[in-house]
Amino acid sequence: MATKRKYSIDLSLLRTNRDFRNLWISGLISYFGSMITYVAIPFQIKDLTHSYLAVGISGAVELMPLIIFGLYGGMLADSIDRKIMLWSTEAACLIFSAILLVNSLQGKPSLLLIYIVIGLFATSDGLQRPSADAILPRIVSHQEIPSASALMSLRWQFGMIVGPSIAGVIIATSSVSIGFALDVVTFVFSLAFLARVRSIPPLIRGEKPSFVALGQGFKYAFSRQELIGTYVIDLAAMFFAMPMALYPFWADKLNAPWSLGLFYAAGTVGSLVMTLTSGWISNYRFHGRAIIWGAVGWGSAIAFAGLSNSLFWVLIFLTIAGGADMISGLFRGAIWNQTIPDHLRGRLAGIELLSFSVGPLSGQVRAATMATATSLSFSVTSGGLMCVIAVFVMAAFLPKFRKYDVETNEHAVAERDIRKSREGD
Repeated sequence: MATKRKYSIDLSLLRTNRDFRNLWISGLISYFGSMITYVAIPFQIKDLTHSYLAVGISGAVELMPLIIFGLYGGMLADSIDRKIMLWSTEAACLIFSAILLVNSLQGKPSLLLIYIVIGLFATSDGLQRPSADAILPRIVSHQEIPSASALMSLRWQFGMIVGPSIAGVIIATSSVSIGFALDVVTFVFSLAFLARVRSIPPLIRGEKPSFVALGQGFKYAFSRQELIGTYVIDLAAMFFAMPMALYPFWADKLNAPWSLGLFYAAGTVGSLVMTLTSGWISNYRFHGRAIIWGAVGWGSAIAFAGLSNSLFWVLIFLTIAGGADMISGLFRGAIWNQTIPDHLRGRLAGIELLSFSVGPLSGQVRAATMATATSLSFSVTSGGLMCVIAVFVMAAFLPKFRKYDVETNEHAVAERDIRKSREGD
């Protein structure tokens, strides 16, 4: 029983913390619907164009809005109520899903409109995610952050497993329109639960969004080698070894178009296993080391997936990759949430958004471009190998990141003392 408690995910926050529970349920419902759309969009583009690049371009379309509005959203998260930011951007996404639904019902859906809506989704995502990340340390205690991060990952994993799986069935038996309609409905329920979360205004008078305020965030981020390590390791892993744009074609290559949803879900199954056994992360001190080995595991598994011609082994390796990536992700989140001051948390969340969003999006373009020039298998396998090499090279130049210890790191100790003082008051 002691061993089970040590490794099992801690669910207590869902019982004891009302705000966290409503935030968690809201995201659970929203992610479920969004993941259906996430699968439906590339399938619809593939169906309209039959082109690797047309699907890969969807990632490029997201890139600039995420960069611009992710940074701006980070400044907003430090200056206005974070709950308001979440609710308003979630409502905007409901409208965007409705536009996709209407477009899909036309005799000839507009590819240009799909790309425009993808850009609007990225804009809303960029504005929302810094506040979504920065809100967590305000509604749970310092000691509860690792457990809360694991639970937030769990809801995302549910959406990534169930959403794409259902999307695959819907697309195969009905149409993408039904998928978009389901997404619209889930946003309605998500907004209802999000409305029940208390307001989270800035603790101190936040600076108005400006280049000066943004510069302060970048200056702080790049003054700490531990944070730089979390950014560049994830960027390398995602840029070189993110084959998601190839999934619709990969399923066809293996003569299993019905398995498209499984491709999207496989990595998340691995993530889910890691999350459900994440009780140990609260007691593991060397977070930088865990991030490095997680990224190496991700790249290695992707490389093996590219070498396989068996659907079974491809899905197994994608599952292993997802588990390794989740280890890296959980410890990145712990470093961010346990060491960054609250008055900078939003701006730093905007920078974090660049590291874990720009990497995958640009990686999809890289994968699609290389697959067009060579082959799907070469694109996937070479990307995985380049990921492993890049991670080792970057880690070699970041000794403070490699040796990060949450028990002794000066920033972690300072934030722990501040939170104890605040909670005592």
